Amino acid sequence: MSIVGAGVAGMTCAVEFAERGVPTEVFEQAASFGPHNCSWYAGGMLAPWCECDHSADLVATFGEQSVAWWRKRVPALVQRGSLVLAHGRHISELVSLSRRTGRYEWLDAGGIGELEPALANRFPKGLFFKDEAHIDPREALRSLADRFISLGGRIHFGAASAARSDGNHFVVDCTGLAAREALRELRGVKGEMLVLRSREITLNRPVRLLAPRVPVYIVPRPNGVFMVGATMIESDELSRVTARSVLELLSAACSLHPAFAEAEILEMGSQVRPAFPDNMPRITWRRDRIYINGFFRHGFLLAPAFARMAADAVLSGEICPQVAYENHA
Repeated sequence: MSIVGAGVAGMTCAVEFAERGVPTEVFEQAASFGPHNCSWYAGGMLAPWCECDHSADLVATFGEQSVAWWRKRVPALVQRGSLVLAHGRHISELVSLSRRTGRYEWLDAGGIGELEPALANRFPKGLFFKDEAHIDPREALRSLADRFISLGGRIHFGAASAARSDGNHFVVDCTGLAAREALRELRGVKGEMLVLRSREITLNRPVRLLAPRVPVYIVPRPNGVFMVGATMIESDELSRVTARSVLELLSAACSLHPAFAEAEILEMGSQVRPAFPDNMPRITWRRDRIYINGFFRHGFLLAPAFARMAADAVLSGEICPQVAYENHA
């Protein structure tokens, strides 16, 4: 088995096949893990019920399976719980979300302060999703690589074109927008993010701040570092982070807590995420090449579930009726 692409889709597939005893190699065009792919700039939100806000119910179903997958393989990296907040004038946004999702607990100002002391008395209400989680994407990719190699797998950086298929050897293509010539419905959705450092505020879990125009999430990382993101721009252009997005992300972070106004900006980044028209991933099987693509903003949330389904399809012919497989063999 050859897998092309060493982002989260490729690496979860690699681990899934290797765990089932399939000799597997990964081919990645870049020289190492890094900013060339969407996974590097991801928030790592494992939030299947929050994402019901603007996604199909299947996101919750497959997302819950993926959270369990991550907890089994990299338990030390998976941090529990997520919190959704809104300022008083936007409480209707919280109420609207609560009607479209589940598995949450309403919190008042006191409950928010107990969970996140830094946010005490700043928000009147919130939704706490105790079963959700988050993961550091960059550490997760490294951990998956270590597990894959320990199972006998090999990763070839700078060698994407070396993967070849024939009648007895499958290639799993996880190359995102690079596969658009074969998957004509793919489009690009640009995402931008900031990485900040602040010693003045501590958060214990991701916080999603709802606002009518620019909802954002703020994800804590070790050593006072925070990732701020959530922009979604219908564009294939990834060469720059726009001033408008920086302003909106920083304004949202400061509205969560004014200490972010004095934070150090460590990094700004952007990438273009692959998406199909319905914003749901697909498994496309064409002869001896399988494409797993279209994860939109749900790469870390959904990739493990789709890796499992791809392995089931290849090894046992088991097809999940809820997923849009396209078999063009």
